[in-house]
Amino acid sequence: MFTARCILGTSAKYLTSLPAQRQQIKLQNRMSTSLRPLVEEAKGRGASMVFLPEAYDYIGSSREETLSLSESLTGDTISQYSQLARKLEVWLSLGGFHERGHNWESDRRIYNSHIIINDKGEIISVYRKSHLFDVELPEKGVSLKESAFTIPGPSLVSPVQTPIGKVGLGICYDLRFPELSLALQRQGADILTYPSAFTVATGAAHWEVLLRARAIETQCFVLAAAQVGRHHEKRSSYGHALAVDPWGEVLGDCGGEKPGMVLVEIDLEKVSSTRRNMPVQQHRRNTDFYQSLEKS
Repeated sequence: MFTARCILGTSAKYLTSLPAQRQQIKLQNRMSTSLRPLVEEAKGRGASMVFLPEAYDYIGSSREETLSLSESLTGDTISQYSQLARKLEVWLSLGGFHERGHNWESDRRIYNSHIIINDKGEIISVYRKSHLFDVELPEKGVSLKESAFTIPGPSLVSPVQTPIGKVGLGICYDLRFPELSLALQRQGADILTYPSAFTVATGAAHWEVLLRARAIETQCFVLAAAQVGRHHEKRSSYGHALAVDPWGEVLGDCGGEKPGMVLVEIDLEKVSSTRRNMPVQQHRRNTDFYQSLEKS
């Protein structure tokens, strides 16, 4: 039986509400002072891979601030996390990095990028969020339009071989599209990841049930690091970073009050036995069958 340890970490909210001060702090030190100790503690407790949430680098209070603080993959932020991974000899899932787009100089638009760094500090994979959160829920106080400054990713990326198994990459709103998780499962994923910054309203209603559904239908582990708490006057996040096993059982929950972490064991035999005992994928009909109503 192969087991490995990983960690879900919830990112801290900002320590200051003044945009000018926040920008100065971020330009001087792009690694959150609360994240480094969490990663170091995780490694000390035996973690071989650490998962950080969407927007682990920052959550801006305006479009202008979000864009001004963005960087390329060769910037200081990724460089610092690469150095940390190499120093600690731990793999990192950086769940949502504000990456400047390929035409940044002309269009000032960014990607929301999930980056995997190995224990040598090398970037192994980059997935750019496919489904952008453009939602108006006036009765819930939710109004966000991610596409105003973010470019949708062009494609999925193949699951990444890591010390804990083959990891399929998603980000936040991607969670609502089962086609993505099933595509990753078909390509060999043992583990699905959904680093997120769910709003409080949508998180309370849908977060756990969606994560458990994705785990059950794909028979994968699901690891979902999550932002928690109030970031600024316009934005708060639900929290509750979760780990779910292939049967849909919740293995760990970071809670919804403050930054934290949970250490979970990934036993790949659980994936194998769940799929063997209930061979859902073998019972699945071909694509034409599920599209037959569209052709009638």
